Amino acid sequence: MSGANSPIGEPSAAAMSPALRASHADRDRTVDVLRIAAGDGRLTSAELDERVEAALTARTFGELTALTADLPPVSVMTGGAAVEVKDVVRLDQVHSRVERGGRWLVPRRLEVAVHWSAVTLDFTEAVIAQDTLRIDVAMEGKTLTLITRPGIVVDADGLRLVHSRLKYSPAPTDPGRPPLLCVELVGQKVYGRVVVRPSRRMFGMRR
Repeated sequence: MSGANSPIGEPSAAAMSPALRASHADRDRTVDVLRIAAGDGRLTSAELDERVEAALTARTFGELTALTADLPPVSVMTGGAAVEVKDVVRLDQVHSRVERGGRWLVPRRLEVAVHWSAVTLDFTEAVIAQDTLRIDVAMEGKTLTLITRPGIVVDADGLRLVHSRLKYSPAPTDPGRPPLLCVELVGQKVYGRVVVRPSRRMFGMRR
C-alpha cells in the first residue's frame, strides 16, 4: 500500500482507502490545506477557488487527496508536527510587549485583552488557513499595530475608539482577486493608537 498523505498531512487508513466516503470535517481540513498553500504562494487565486469548490463537493476521500497531491503536508510551528487552526486565541498582558510574527498560524478569532502593552500582529509571513479573522479588542493604552501584505483587508468599522486614533495605510490589492484574508476589528480601544500598514520590507520605508 502507498504511503500517501491525508489532507492534514498525516498518514491514515483513510488515505489508503480512496473509495471511503468523506465527512464534513475531511472537506474542511482539505480546504484549510488549500488556503495555507495559497498563502504560501503555491496556488494562484483561480486555482484556490477551483480546488475549494471541488473539495466542498467531494464525495470520497480519494477525491480530496487528489486536490492536495501536489502540495506538501501541513507542517507548521511545531517542528514538523501538523497542527489544527485554533478557533480562539487570547492575548492577555499587562505592561509588556506582545508580538506575533514570522510563520505564525492565524486563528479564526483573536482576543486582545491587554493594558498598557504594545501589540504587533505581523501578517507578512503568517500562515493563513481561512478567509476571515475576527479580532476582539479590549485594549487600553499603547499601540495596536497590524502589518499587512497584498490581499489582506482590514475592517475597523466595529471598533470603538476612545481618546485614541486610527491610521490605516492599506496594502496594494488586485481588484480582480478576492481578498486572501478579511480582518474585522471589533471592541474598544482606549488611549493610544491603532496602526494598520503594509510591511516596509515589501513596500519601502515610507511611513
